[in-house]
Amino acid sequence: MSNDVKESFANDAPPAPAALAAKVRTLAPSMTRSMQRVAEAVAGDPAGCAALTVTGLAELTGTSEATVVRTARLLGYPGYRDLRLALAGLAAQQQSGRAPAVTADIAVDDPIADVVAKLAYDEQQTLADTAAGLDTVQLGAAVGALAAAGRVEIYGMAASGLVAQDLAQKLLRIGHVAYAHSDPHLAVTNAVSLRSGDVAVAITHSGATSDVIEPLRVAFEHGATTIAITGRPDAPVSQYADHILTTSIARESELRPAAMSSRTSQLLVVDCLFVGVAQRNYESAAPALSASYEALAHRHRAAPRSSRS
Repeated sequence: MSNDVKESFANDAPPAPAALAAKVRTLAPSMTRSMQRVAEAVAGDPAGCAALTVTGLAELTGTSEATVVRTARLLGYPGYRDLRLALAGLAAQQQSGRAPAVTADIAVDDPIADVVAKLAYDEQQTLADTAAGLDTVQLGAAVGALAAAGRVEIYGMAASGLVAQDLAQKLLRIGHVAYAHSDPHLAVTNAVSLRSGDVAVAITHSGATSDVIEPLRVAFEHGATTIAITGRPDAPVSQYADHILTTSIARESELRPAAMSSRTSQLLVVDCLFVGVAQRNYESAAPALSASYEALAHRHRAAPRSSRS
């Protein structure tokens, strides 16, 4: 993770207790192993860790006091004291009767009812984690750029490509010039023509997809405002992003590829962007949405049933 990214997290307002676990899941992959041990400990046993001094937590996790303090700051707290207060608040919430978490791991012999329950729980958790970890300052800046954009280019591959198409279609419905690219060559050749006032959006859960990073880099170098929607804020894509919108880290299992979970969190971010743009441009967006609805209304009316002889 770059120093700039670290500082941005450190300067944010401390996350609410309920957001702590989501913050850990989002940032843990970019931490050192010793910091991961501290983060996993506080997320796994908030009540127990809230009772520990900084020395006690360092001893519990086999790390140092400095590592504990650095972890607290990376998670968004000014110091360890503030982290302990958040842990105490989280422990109180967990003791207030909230239902215990269920595993989302799907076994090959699970009944279909259990599959539905596990997938529904995991989708809910993914959305909650993404909402809790989403930087609303970055989101507002991204919305402002999209609302004023002359042209919007969106890059995504595979499952992220479907999300890119969804954002482009939404923006088109309210009168914006928007294109989604899943062909990397076409994406780069179009990015060359972007200028200041245009916006390029890269959607990549890993943050390391070269076919997405390359057109974003070209757009960035040609003066366009760039936005990255990614699960890894420290990944290579962040080098060329003016605004970074972080999604939940996907929990992958044998029968549930990471793409399923990442798509859910990406779609939430896309919906937030779309609604924000529609709010900013309400006078033009509302009539455009109404006109598109009317244009398609006849396609949603049931055809008359034919009589049988």
